[in-house]
Amino acid sequence: MTELVIETAGLRRTFGKKDEIEAVAGVDLRVEAGSIFGFLGPNGAGKTTTLRILATLLPPSGGTARVMGTDVARDPADVRQRIGYVAQSGGSDARMSGRGELVMQGRLFGLSGAASHERAAELVAAFDLADAGDRPTGTYSGGMRRRLDVAIGMVHRPGLLFLDEPTTGLDPQARARMWDEVRRLRETGTTVFLTTHYLDEADALCDRLAIIDHGRIVAEGTGPELKRAVAGDVITIGIDGNGELVRRLMAAQPFVREAGFADGTVRLYVDDGEAGLPLVLRILDGAGLAPQALALHRPSLDDVFLRQTGRSLRDTAA
Repeated sequence: MTELVIETAGLRRTFGKKDEIEAVAGVDLRVEAGSIFGFLGPNGAGKTTTLRILATLLPPSGGTARVMGTDVARDPADVRQRIGYVAQSGGSDARMSGRGELVMQGRLFGLSGAASHERAAELVAAFDLADAGDRPTGTYSGGMRRRLDVAIGMVHRPGLLFLDEPTTGLDPQARARMWDEVRRLRETGTTVFLTTHYLDEADALCDRLAIIDHGRIVAEGTGPELKRAVAGDVITIGIDGNGELVRRLMAAQPFVREAGFADGTVRLYVDDGEAGLPLVLRILDGAGLAPQALALHRPSLDDVFLRQTGRSLRDTAA
């Protein structure tokens, strides 16, 4: 049986007393050891709040959570010794060197001075920071600072690393490099739990992922499994002012499994997109309707999110 490093049941977190806000609304998760697990959703969906509960930075308002076999509410100190946590904003001191930050983190986790310096040297080399290791971190590029953040989280060799939005604000080259670092962590046996609102990031990195919206899990599985749930192909029709009319018109066609309309776009889920596309054009022409745009593609994670929530993740993330 595969070891589970995270198990939650009915996990909840509310804020406020008078006007209570439920940020996490009954989350059930099971994360296997040695995997990259992605928490995908728009800003404000409950990703960071859930992660902070699992990392013992927030107490849950209800439900249970076990991390590395330990109940987060009963023994948070044990959990903290066994996990790494990298926040969205990072935590390095701009006046200290990267090597100095790593040594200090090692000392905080109880390593001797010699062991801390040895571990810092290993991480400076592993995260390609040798040329900058002795410079103040305030001189680092965004990508270098983010690699240092992850290195700091790995000083004590945790079995589980939490990464909160690890590539937000990075340029494409730095993002690609961070993806390589995350994959390398998995290859060395570290389980990675990351939050993201980037569809391509979740698709490229995650062995399994959960989509969260308004504090609830709306879909979970591997990327291919979630896409297969949106059967067939997707035809999108950009339309101005007649979207609901087009949706009703297309929903009545026998080759259309499902039709939806949101954000000025009609989405049709069909078995065979290549055969369906000319039929769509013929029907629109017969009704005197001219589309602004027409496209055919295989289902994406955004289609999964849209089908579950009625909103596009691309638009809500933006």
